[in-house]
Amino acid sequence: MAGTTLDNGAAEAIAGGWHGDPFGVLGLHKAAKGWELRAFVPGADRLWVITGKTVAEAEAWPGLPGLFTHQMARKANYRFRAEGHGTTWDFEDPYRFGPVLGEMDEYLLGEGSHRRLWQVLGAHVMTHEGVEGVHFAVWAPNAERVSVVGDFNVWDGRRNPMRRRGATGVWEIFMPGLTEGTAYKYEIKGPGGAVMPLKSDPVGFGSEHPPANASVVRTIRGKWQDGDWMEGRAAKHTTDAPISVYEVHLASWKRAPGNRMLSYEELAEQLVDYAADMGFTHIECLPVSEYPFDGSWGYQPVGMFAPTIRHGTPSEFRAFVDAAHRKGLGVILDWVPGHFPTDPHGLGRFDGTALYEHQDPREGFHQDWNTLIYNYGRVEVKNYLVSNALYWLEEYHVDGLRVDAVASMLYRDYSRKHGEWVPNKDGGRENYEAIDVLRTTNITAYGECPGIMTIAEESTAFPGVSRPANWGGLGFGFKWNMGWMNDTLSYIQKDPIYRRYHHHQMTFGLVYAWSENYILPISHDEVVHGKGSMLSKMPGNAWEKFANLRAYYGFMWAHPGKKLLFMGQEFAQGAEWNHNQSLDWHQLDIADHRGMQRLVRDLNRVYRGTRALHVNDTRPEGFDWIESNDAEAGVYAWVRKGTDGDKPVVAVVNMTPIERKYRLGLPQSGKWSEILNTDAETYGGGNRGNLGGVATEKTPWHGQKQSALVTLPPLSAIYLQQD
Repeated sequence: MAGTTLDNGAAEAIAGGWHGDPFGVLGLHKAAKGWELRAFVPGADRLWVITGKTVAEAEAWPGLPGLFTHQMARKANYRFRAEGHGTTWDFEDPYRFGPVLGEMDEYLLGEGSHRRLWQVLGAHVMTHEGVEGVHFAVWAPNAERVSVVGDFNVWDGRRNPMRRRGATGVWEIFMPGLTEGTAYKYEIKGPGGAVMPLKSDPVGFGSEHPPANASVVRTIRGKWQDGDWMEGRAAKHTTDAPISVYEVHLASWKRAPGNRMLSYEELAEQLVDYAADMGFTHIECLPVSEYPFDGSWGYQPVGMFAPTIRHGTPSEFRAFVDAAHRKGLGVILDWVPGHFPTDPHGLGRFDGTALYEHQDPREGFHQDWNTLIYNYGRVEVKNYLVSNALYWLEEYHVDGLRVDAVASMLYRDYSRKHGEWVPNKDGGRENYEAIDVLRTTNITAYGECPGIMTIAEESTAFPGVSRPANWGGLGFGFKWNMGWMNDTLSYIQKDPIYRRYHHHQMTFGLVYAWSENYILPISHDEVVHGKGSMLSKMPGNAWEKFANLRAYYGFMWAHPGKKLLFMGQEFAQGAEWNHNQSLDWHQLDIADHRGMQRLVRDLNRVYRGTRALHVNDTRPEGFDWIESNDAEAGVYAWVRKGTDGDKPVVAVVNMTPIERKYRLGLPQSGKWSEILNTDAETYGGGNRGNLGGVATEKTPWHGQKQSALVTLPPLSAIYLQQD
């Protein structure tokens, strides 16, 4: 073509969608005389260039439909008008805009040290060079070409290929005229020219409703009203604080008519009010990061930066957290850095290579879950995960992260046979790179967001999980006590006639109780996959099942360690949890279920209001056995102590269906009041116990200088406190 400086090879590459540097071709470029404007607009038969009041028609490139050039005497801002298929439309040219990312962003991205990755990657509504639109940026270092696609360009990857930002591997483009709510994906041409399945945005803030899976442009907005909570929350997350967590699957806690999931707005009212009324200190949500398959409960996330659209937008999720804070409740999120699904639109082989995962399946594939494992040793992947943790804490004021499946991250041979795993550089099984990611995440979280807490679900005896990183620990604030959970559930499911042979399953937790900062979890994992509900695990007739469960909860709330119950367990739901439907709230029409709910509410009230039951949850000076060996009677007794001036509490548990008059050694003389009895009539019990309290006698017993005769109802726990 006369006057053009564009060679035919570059023109064909643009039209064919394989040119790796579209900004080097399209847009306005210096020519031998003046400037040359080039545009690729598939579907346009004619194209005009509008500069001020001047409208000039561009010249079509022969043989390459949609490609146009136009000679200009001087550089000027411009717009396009196109005509094709019987219609005319005006639009801005994305290729006339300069880059958005700055040199410092580029440096930090290249180094893998950009802590707030979400501020530069993803899709951001903005005004750039005086024009409103959306900036897109994505990391795909091995791609030959990356394009943003959506309805705005008929999902055609040839139309809006992005600008490569040097050695960072990041591609970006500013798309004028796009707004919040725009659905988009990335079309990526990998090494060798293979086009990947369309990918959602790894740092996208929103998603379409499943099963649709495009990313959606979202702006996180909303005025915070939780200043008082944020200012004082640090004291609520120490080892001295009472922490009682209500674990919730948002999609099935309660359903609206027609089996509709509740919105974040509805949950902000109904769930928050309920949890606060029940006396819990925190709501812990099963993963809310966007996930494709309902049956994964969120544990196979694809959109790590997107609160699931199942309940609403990011701003509405933020309002849910704000509402919890205003009711005095903390919010903890389950966070899943241990694996990710193989769904084609996800992170797997994102740019045509094993980018986020390992190439070698012995390192990069979870056999148990059919998922991929992050390449923790890659600095950009480490940065992605650490930044994601910080994102939830900063953007949503989340108070804590409970990290899922930590054991699977710590060990290279996790759930693998000999020869199916790759040793570390020292020939061992520890995953040094994953350990570094966990430690760095904790250091960053606590350093950048004072007052938060992190929690590890870690099922082995890995040392120092909840010890500070500068002491050689992993740096978590707390660890789930899986050993305690397994031992005590194994015991409580046995018929009482056999419990004498397993008596120390209930005491063994005290052997290691101070080795970590423990949370005692009765989580969702205990009421799924054929395990039945907590109530159905209990032996005996209907009355005994409830009594056993009441006694077990009484044992748990007086045992050292913070508390966690999964939803439905607080009213002894009869059926196993089903993620596809609401909890069986109608069972609260039955007195025994209402009684269990009252008990849990009162356990939380007593636990929170009685310093002896929580200030030394993680320290040995807060606990002494009174009787740990009476296997024949099935009785356990211990004292919980606070600090100077705190009244001690004695807990006594009778795990047999026999009422006993039991001589109990008490640590101090005087009168002791019964402050809680799981056999109380209001909880569904037989109302046996020590309503008027007990007075000590000068009869040494259980190694104490004084004792009292105490009534122990069958299958019960009682708490005594000195007047």
